[in-house]
Amino acid sequence: MSSASRLTMPTFVRGLVAQGQVVHALVLRETRTRFGAHQLGYLWAVLEPVLLILTFYILFVVANRQLLPGMDAMSFVATGVIPYNLFANSLNRVSQSIAGNRALLFYPQVRPIDLAIARSLLEVATYCAVFVVLMTGHGLYTQSFEIDSALKTAVGFMLAGVLGSTAGLVFCTLGQFSNAVDRIRGPMIRPLFWISGIFFAVSELPAGARDVMLYNPVLHVTELVRSGWYPSYESQYVDLSYVMGWCLVLAFVGLSLERVVRRRIELS
Repeated sequence: MSSASRLTMPTFVRGLVAQGQVVHALVLRETRTRFGAHQLGYLWAVLEPVLLILTFYILFVVANRQLLPGMDAMSFVATGVIPYNLFANSLNRVSQSIAGNRALLFYPQVRPIDLAIARSLLEVATYCAVFVVLMTGHGLYTQSFEIDSALKTAVGFMLAGVLGSTAGLVFCTLGQFSNAVDRIRGPMIRPLFWISGIFFAVSELPAGARDVMLYNPVLHVTELVRSGWYPSYESQYVDLSYVMGWCLVLAFVGLSLERVVRRRIELS
């Protein structure tokens, strides 16, 4: 975009364009840092979830795990593991965005929120691509590929990324006040792996356990992805307003703290 075009824009739009350019540059930097200069680095982004999915698939087969009608073990595990990994990795990587790139904050164009957005976008793009590759490969292998609602599945992935990124922003900004935040993040998040619907569907749970489990917003995301993927499964327990409420509250807290952290960094 030419300098003359920028001058004719309103100040707000010029600011958005400048921030977009900064975020784009940061995404390219994060991509190169994470995956390396060679394409083989991208292969690991696919292999890591594949190995995890295969492990749980084998456990399902050995245990003779009975699934709901219309579901196969491989896609059932994939539609649980990948959305959860998107949430968890977005949280962890965004929470470390300042610590891993503090030197960049000495450039006046770069703000802590730009670092968080760049890492968030990279995680969402990576896991969406991984999901497409895995499920396409699975469909070619089984000679069966049927999806109920691509839009609903995409919304599930978007909410997983936003939920993880906003939670990561809260941890990231709190971590600038105390190192204890990094130590408690893992123990706080790790139990979600077992209660986020990777190994079960909500409709399979007893009523009492189901009511407790549904306080977990990640479980709603997993159910949404499966409802969008399987024509034979429509979850009656997904509450989009509940998940979006979590996202809005976490975003408000994280952005408010980011303003405080930004001033602390500028003063230092």
